[in-house]
Amino acid sequence: MNALLTSVRRSRLIVFLIALAGFAGGCQSKTAAPPVSADAWAVVNGREITRDDVERSFRRNLQAPPPSSEEETAAAKLEMLDQLVVQDLLLAKARELKIELPDTELDAAYVEARKDIPDESFKQELARRNLTAADMREGLRRDMLVQKLLEREVVSKVTVTDQEVAAFFEANRAQFNRTEDAYRIAQIVITPVRDARIANRTGNDATTPQEAAVKVRTVMDRLKAGAPFADVAADLSEDPESAPRGGDLGFVPVSALQQAPPALRDAVLNGTPGSARLLSGGGAHTVVLVLAKDPAGQKDLSMPEVKDAITQGLRTRREQLLRAAYLGAIRNDAVVVNLIARRLVESQGKMPSVAPAAPGTR
Repeated sequence: MNALLTSVRRSRLIVFLIALAGFAGGCQSKTAAPPVSADAWAVVNGREITRDDVERSFRRNLQAPPPSSEEETAAAKLEMLDQLVVQDLLLAKARELKIELPDTELDAAYVEARKDIPDESFKQELARRNLTAADMREGLRRDMLVQKLLEREVVSKVTVTDQEVAAFFEANRAQFNRTEDAYRIAQIVITPVRDARIANRTGNDATTPQEAAVKVRTVMDRLKAGAPFADVAADLSEDPESAPRGGDLGFVPVSALQQAPPALRDAVLNGTPGSARLLSGGGAHTVVLVLAKDPAGQKDLSMPEVKDAITQGLRTRREQLLRAAYLGAIRNDAVVVNLIARRLVESQGKMPSVAPAAPGTR
């Protein structure tokens, strides 16, 4: 259900912010007023996030197959709670700034998300996840509001001047002198073993062939739903060198590609800019995206593709830094109590079957 996972694509932006700002490790412990409800799993600046909130979000974002053990399910729900805590902080900021989402805009996005799913299939998928159409709309609304906030507070404030582009070109002129044809490519790597170093934004690492198979389906679903390749690579790729750059490997000369494994070589040499191919073997998976083909010769700033590439690269770096700083500033003022994490510690890692008690009642 690719369209049903559109909300997953946006919620991954929140996971990205968690990883950059270190929020997933937990906010500084502070005292908060007891929650109104015994069903609260966390309290954020006095606002509850309930067990039902977590369960509903978990089902909405659930990939198939679901986690296979009670421990994996508990860990996934803890991660979902962390995401909801961050989302709550960002939505509160959006309300403070009076950022609104018109119903017409939400309606259009909802129709777009459903356009490739027959009505009966959509109903069956909702039933499988124990959700309603209203649940899906609400998840989409929250995700879109967060996106609006970040576009206003982060993306719109990132600027790159012509002088900065020119300075980068002069400092890296040798990179723009091609002695042979080259292809600019990007990749998303998924391995079936535990990796010694993971540098993606979510810390996600498939450790078995089964986990790798599930993960690659998630990756392909997000790409098919329209998520930018660079975002998916930065979130999920297990290559520690290219993941922080959105999977970008830069320009690779044809002579180097000729030495690559045949499947990879052919995917690039026979591909066209903008095309992505999934290569699988031995339980591992690599999604290869051809970004551009660059003929041999000296390049200069009069060429639009050169200036655009430098500008986009500088923008991406600054946007990542500003995103991290923005969430860090919001986090510093937050009062967060993660009640379910406390209960898990007390129960030595066993997910409680009932809601945790309010602070001070134990």
